[in-house]
Amino acid sequence: MLHARRRDAGEPADAGTLLGELHFGPAPADDRAAPLLLPLDGSRAVADGWSGTGPMSEGRHGLVHWRHDAHWLYGSLAFDAPVGELAPAVERGYLDLFEALRATGFVHPLRLWNYVPRINADEGGLERYRHFNLGRQQAFIAAGQAAFEGSPAACALGPHDGPLVIRVLAGRRPALPIENPRQVSAYHYPNQYGPRSPTFSRAALVDAGGGRVMLLISGTASIVGHQTMHVGDLAGQVRETLANLEAVIGASHRHTGARFSLRDLQFTVYVRHAEDAATVRALLVDALGADAPAVRDAVLLRADICRRDLLVEIEAQAEARGEVLT
Repeated sequence: MLHARRRDAGEPADAGTLLGELHFGPAPADDRAAPLLLPLDGSRAVADGWSGTGPMSEGRHGLVHWRHDAHWLYGSLAFDAPVGELAPAVERGYLDLFEALRATGFVHPLRLWNYVPRINADEGGLERYRHFNLGRQQAFIAAGQAAFEGSPAACALGPHDGPLVIRVLAGRRPALPIENPRQVSAYHYPNQYGPRSPTFSRAALVDAGGGRVMLLISGTASIVGHQTMHVGDLAGQVRETLANLEAVIGASHRHTGARFSLRDLQFTVYVRHAEDAATVRALLVDALGADAPAVRDAVLLRADICRRDLLVEIEAQAEARGEVLT
């Protein structure tokens, strides 16, 4: 069975079942693939861990360090991309990742985390996020992965510095992709957003075993159709983001008997401006209540977001009893 758990950074993990973790706050000194994102507004340093049932195997394939049990794999890679070479570096990194998944038999990426330093900076007349999308989509196509319908859930955030970091959760069976009826699917964005569209689905439903379903929601922001809403209005963007999360939950309910609620999701909240963190938390309290697990256990992080006019982004996950339906 697959389990997800957020733990305080100082709390020990069960190494016998741990597939991998993503650290927000101090990370082990040898973990170069820890994005340089620090908690804000009293958020504690945490580690988001994914666990299987063991026994565990681990190894490396190219740039990718992986760890897996019989059913699930967690992989990480980090690399530097010289100026002017971001797209080809991302393509090589993703091709390394897909080769590692093929070599281990976990050919279905379920969820991807991408941390792209200076994501909004201009490089040769094109935003770095758009260079990233070029390399990512080209790798998906070259590797025979689903680059459009069926692509995995994902996020892409921008630390100020450090290597480009990719993390992956993969399985032997595919997830069921979920789209948001309020939004154009990211892989169908018009070319005003760059020469290649972003490669991700809005969410994924995963059969986690033991009669349980996981809902993995991609980075979600104040976008309706394909346009940013409430430019310059932090409160409006938080409200619109929550409406989009609610819409994704509703769409997921058409494909599973499991039931999820906005209040009970596990939130990771990315804030463009550190000074907005307290306001964002207050807005979440107003919308969901201070006792909602989504608010109480949320971690707020400073990061640049994939569009310059977005002030906040929330990714989320939850699990419930049920099964994934076709």
